Amino acid sequence: MTRVPTHKRYNEEAITMFVCQRLRCRCNFHALRFVHKIQETGALLVERLQGHMPHLSPLQDNLLGHFAGKSIPSGNRNESSKYLAVHLRFEIDMVAYSMCYFGGGKDEEEELEMYRQIHFPVLTEIKRTTKLPSAAFLRSEGKCPLAPEEAVLMLAAIGFKRRTSIYIAGAEIYGGRHRMAAISRLYPALVTKETLLSPSELEPFRNFSSQLAALDFIACASADAFAMTDPGSQFSSLVQGYRMYYGGGDLPTLRPNKRRLASILVKNATIEWKEFETRVNKLIQQTKQVHERPIARSIFRHPRCPECMCRTDN
Repeated sequence: MTRVPTHKRYNEEAITMFVCQRLRCRCNFHALRFVHKIQETGALLVERLQGHMPHLSPLQDNLLGHFAGKSIPSGNRNESSKYLAVHLRFEIDMVAYSMCYFGGGKDEEEELEMYRQIHFPVLTEIKRTTKLPSAAFLRSEGKCPLAPEEAVLMLAAIGFKRRTSIYIAGAEIYGGRHRMAAISRLYPALVTKETLLSPSELEPFRNFSSQLAALDFIACASADAFAMTDPGSQFSSLVQGYRMYYGGGDLPTLRPNKRRLASILVKNATIEWKEFETRVNKLIQQTKQVHERPIARSIFRHPRCPECMCRTDN
C-alpha cells in the first residue's frame, strides 16, 4: 500500500473543502429559489412596504424572480419608502427555554413553567435535579432574548426616529399587545405581514410556518436596514448572510452583542440618556466592522470569504 505524503493529503483536503464551500455558496445564494406563490406574495409584501413595485436588482431577482419590477436607479428611490425590518425573537418557546425572568411576576413564572413541562420535559427534569444558573446571571451573560421594551431602547439609542417605518418579523410575541405597547407607542408606523396582507392573501400560507417565515425573510432581506434581537437565531443569521452577499455594503445589519448590551441595559435607569446612546452606538459600531469570515463560522451567515464572495487583485 502506497502512503500519501502528509502535506499532499492536507493540500487535497484543503482543495476539496474549498470546492465544497464554493458549491454550498452557489447553491444557497444562486440556485435555491422560492416557489412562485411565495415569490408573488413576497413581491406584494415588499411593494406595500416600499410604496412601489420592487426594483429589479440581483437581490430582488433572486428573491422574487420575474415578480420583481424593472430596474430603477437607487438614487431615484422615494425617501419615504424606506423601512427598517426587525426580527423580534420573543415567542413563548424562546422565552420559556431561556429560563430567564421578564418582570411578569408569579403569573409569568407559573405560565412558563407549565409550558416547559409540556414542550421541554427534559429541561424541566434538568431543572429539578440540577442547580442551574439564576435568571439574573443568565441576563448578565447575555443569554436572555431581548424583550420588545429593550429592543425599542436600542433602536431609539441608535437614532431611529418616531416616523421610521418598521416591519416586525416573527411569530406571535409572548405577552401580546401589552408587551408590544412600548415599541408601538414610540414607533406608530409599525407593520407585520398580517397587517400588510389581507386574510385571503395569507390564507394559502396559514398552516405552514416555514412558508410564513419565507415571507418574513423576503421582507427582511429587502429592507433598507435590518436589526436582530437574537444574534444566535438561524433566521436572522441567514438574512444577515444574504444581505452581506447581495448588499454591496449598502444593506446594513444591526447585530448587537447581547452580553455587552445587557450590561448597558442594567444601568439604563441610573445613567443619562446621552450616555446610554453613546454606549449603545459604540457597541453597534463594533459589530459592524468589516472582516473576512472567521474560521468555522457558517458560510451562509458570513459569506465574505474567497470561497464565496470572490476577490480580484488589480
